[in-house]
Amino acid sequence: MPTQEKIESVEELRGRLDGVRTLLLTEYRGLTVQQLSDLRKQLRSVSAEYTVIKNRLARLALSPDLAEVKGLLKGPTGMIITKDDPVAVAKAVHTFARTNQALVIKAGYVEGRLIPPDGLKALADLPSREALRAQLVGAISGPLTQLVSLLKAPQRELVYVLSERGKGAATAPAND
Repeated sequence: MPTQEKIESVEELRGRLDGVRTLLLTEYRGLTVQQLSDLRKQLRSVSAEYTVIKNRLARLALSPDLAEVKGLLKGPTGMIITKDDPVAVAKAVHTFARTNQALVIKAGYVEGRLIPPDGLKALADLPSREALRAQLVGAISGPLTQLVSLLKAPQRELVYVLSERGKGAATAPAND
């Protein structure tokens, strides 16, 4: 029989999972309390949270969209939840995992798709959204700047020719 505490726990997790863009599943076996605290701190900086909940309760809290994730809830499982940029979260997790080998990334659910650990590694290697936008703006503005320069060239050359002609006329001796 479910206790009130478990019912509240499931409802709370359901609320946190509502509208989630990224959900990463990890195995935290072997991590110390201090290491988990450090992981939570790093994840907070990218607007994500790390939570540990019983697998049975997590299965109850998962919505039908996240049904693919239910099969991965085996063993000690931690969930990384965010409604923000998945790339920043993947970078933070992989940075932490490099220094803490005990953290095992099981899989991720990103933008409606289940992604294996190697796919999450590829996601972590992507530049941030802001960097991609800056690259796009640079790629677009470079040719446009050249186009504007080319379009101004005939007028600039005409002004230069008239300017030189005017200088030549002013310095030429008068023939009277």
